[in-house]
Amino acid sequence: MASVRMRVLSLVLRRLRKPLLASAQAARKRIAAPKSDPAPPLPLLRRHRVSVREVEGFPVYSVIPRGGSAPSRAVVYWHGGAYTAQILRQHWGFVSALADAGCRVEVPLYGLTPDHAYREALPLGRAVHAELLKQFEPGAVTHAGDSSGGGLALAVTQTLAGAGLALPGRLVLLSPWLDLTMANPGIAAVEPHDPWLSSAGLIEAGLVWADGDDPLRPELSPLHGELAGLPELDIRIGTHDVFHPDCVALHERATAAGVRSELHEVEGGWHVYVLGPVPEGRRARAEIIRKVAFG
Repeated sequence: MASVRMRVLSLVLRRLRKPLLASAQAARKRIAAPKSDPAPPLPLLRRHRVSVREVEGFPVYSVIPRGGSAPSRAVVYWHGGAYTAQILRQHWGFVSALADAGCRVEVPLYGLTPDHAYREALPLGRAVHAELLKQFEPGAVTHAGDSSGGGLALAVTQTLAGAGLALPGRLVLLSPWLDLTMANPGIAAVEPHDPWLSSAGLIEAGLVWADGDDPLRPELSPLHGELAGLPELDIRIGTHDVFHPDCVALHERATAAGVRSELHEVEGGWHVYVLGPVPEGRRARAEIIRKVAFG
């Protein structure tokens, strides 16, 4: 059963967040809205060594722990936001926690809709990964992401072998958006319980990100891409998240393809509960950090 705090925040999300993607019209309004400032918050800047560079025309932040020896593990973190919203403090907080554990964390600020589309994000991901391979063994690199960023992390990883690049050692997917079409018949049963997301708005946001291309392309909906040969998967999802059915499908298909996959389901968990101020999220973050930094 979900914790009391999870249930209380579910009511808050239903009131404040659900309207943002409740319809195609609401999604278009959100897409057209000004973007927030993506700069790292001051506490992170004071706590870690932070630098920014341009890769493939987009800013990429490096967050490195201060003092001590050079990091032996690296994480590429892809933030969520339906491909239209900028990185948030919650994302930066998780990045900071990963750096606290001794990881170097790369944060690509990929282009957002309506001015950018998926075609620019994939080369960016490959370029960032290629840079890390010059300093780290492939097994010491993790790609992680939440929501749309989780889908992007998987989509980028699926293109690495074709570009002649070694794959990372692990993928950590937090409530990943795996199919832009939201066609899984199981979604209809979950949607009334999801306090945050709505299929109608997500489908519209996905079409804008696809920019005229078939949204079922693996680069856009990686659930339909090649799964054999992927690195270890760590999938975190709540049962009150419309992405839950597709996460189950990914786990089952990946396992059938010979991929080592762990599916962590939280009863009553809402979208990206892992980054939320709830007991279930704190436990999940601790498990992920322990696995990524020390496992």
